[in-house]
Amino acid sequence: MRPTRRRTRLLLAASVAVAALAVPLGVHAARGADSGTADSGTGEAPPKPEPAGSECRTSIEGSRVVSYCHNPYPSTDLVQLHTECERWWDVDADGAAVAVEPGRTVRLEDRCWKEVAAAWVSHRPAPL
Repeated sequence: MRPTRRRTRLLLAASVAVAALAVPLGVHAARGADSGTADSGTGEAPPKPEPAGSECRTSIEGSRVVSYCHNPYPSTDLVQLHTECERWWDVDADGAAVAVEPGRTVRLEDRCWKEVAAAWVSHRPAPL
């Protein structure tokens, strides 16, 4: 047997062995065994996270962006308006983070010199 064929067969056998070891690990991870989603043997389901976050409606008219964010949940939400301008020389902007308290609505606005390419609002929970 020539050395090249022997080396090829060894590489093939090694790759089959690695695949045989990797498949059970992938199935184990896919079932969520390590994610903590299974119950702890007490029969209780894990607690569901409390809903949070503001509902935002954003409109673009010409070079101006306006977004209204309302927080219907009992926790404070920090919202931030991001504006991407169409022209390469026009500066994109990230507005300051604004706290939206429970039951409140805030108005966020920004503008470009010319056209607006995109605008979106990011959310994060307020520090306690």
